[in-house]
Amino acid sequence: MTARDGPQDRYKAVWLIFFILGLGTLLPWNFFMTAREYFIGRLADLEMSPLWNQTGALPPTYLQAMFDNFMTLCAMVPLLIFTCLNSFIHQRIPQQIRILGSLVAIGLVFLVTAIMVKVAMEPLPFFIFTMISIIFINSFGAILQSSLFGLAGLLPASYTAPIMSGQGLAGTFAALAMIFSIAIGAQQPESFIGFFTTACVAIVLAIFSYILLPRMDFFRYYSMKDKTEYRVYNAELETKRDLIKKDEPNGMEQNNSKVIPIHNPDERPSVIAIFRKLWVMALSVCFIFTVTIGVFPSITAKVSTVLGEGNGWGLYFIPVSCFLLFNVFDWTGRSLTALFTWPGKDSCLLPVMVALRVIFIPLFMLCNMQPRKYLPVVFSHDAWYITFMIFFSVSNGYLASLCMCFGPKKVLAHEAETAGAVMAFFLSLGLALGAAVSFLIRILV
Repeated sequence: MTARDGPQDRYKAVWLIFFILGLGTLLPWNFFMTAREYFIGRLADLEMSPLWNQTGALPPTYLQAMFDNFMTLCAMVPLLIFTCLNSFIHQRIPQQIRILGSLVAIGLVFLVTAIMVKVAMEPLPFFIFTMISIIFINSFGAILQSSLFGLAGLLPASYTAPIMSGQGLAGTFAALAMIFSIAIGAQQPESFIGFFTTACVAIVLAIFSYILLPRMDFFRYYSMKDKTEYRVYNAELETKRDLIKKDEPNGMEQNNSKVIPIHNPDERPSVIAIFRKLWVMALSVCFIFTVTIGVFPSITAKVSTVLGEGNGWGLYFIPVSCFLLFNVFDWTGRSLTALFTWPGKDSCLLPVMVALRVIFIPLFMLCNMQPRKYLPVVFSHDAWYITFMIFFSVSNGYLASLCMCFGPKKVLAHEAETAGAVMAFFLSLGLALGAAVSFLIRILV
């Protein structure tokens, strides 16, 4: 092994650790969203209905009707704020504190949430408790996700892909859990304890994986490579200067202008300067998720089947065709970047492909979404909807993963961690913009 080649990632251990960390980043929040029926059920008026309303005959209370809106608000705003904040604080707060601290904090929130399943509480206090939990989960989740992408930026480009792939698998697990709950008819609040404890197990696994990461030679080589080169260079430069001084008759140094120093990695890179180098990738990943969240699930989850009226397919149509299909093919798209990365990071074709995804907005708007006021139904058959969903989800996973892989590679080595944090901010910005756009798209239908 030469110094230039560096150590190898034996048994793909580092790749697997980043995959587990990606899974641990989104699996808790995905399971939290999957337990939506549990939260809605506990917000029922205790004086008018049982704790768990099985009939669904009573009209929803104000808290039940507004739960989804407040959940989106309490999730997206902290996500955006803390992802932006991490772009600056990551230079001041050690990486270990940011990542381990965030994982422990999220784990504690889910532990308390699991305990609260057995604690009786009035709807309003429970609503406030749930919203505070959502704020905490997404605040620490933003720091965790941004820090992980920054950490992966120090390694070769292919090591951002396992994070994206792990996050995609998290959504698939959540969708399968939703379908399993429907299949077994789980209607009692106690059945959701498994959701929250599963999230705790995933977090514990992510913590152990992260603790193992610094023990890997491959990771140590890339994470310390820049500082090592800097110190070796300075040592060699000082030696040369000492030799020059001895050779000079008047004790004066010769001009060293031909020696080009490399950058001091301890110097804090400028966020603005880094953005100028990767703005195409940053805006691309932002646009990808703006389009995706603009229609998923606000539009896609309201499409009605024409084949499932009066049979079991009607019950499983949205869980399977919308949530499971999206997450499976999104995961597939994210995982494809581990096999090939086309088009390249400097190709003009990549932003063009990103821009073309806007076509999915009118396509889903013209599917059999109900209720609707203005637009006609053009693609009524289930096959159209499923076909659109496959291309929609594969393109989301593949193009987003490409942008997140290429972003940190558009800058110098010592700027890679900050570049990863900047890319994570624009990913979160896309999620927030998509949530806002979804309201407008829903009105137009």
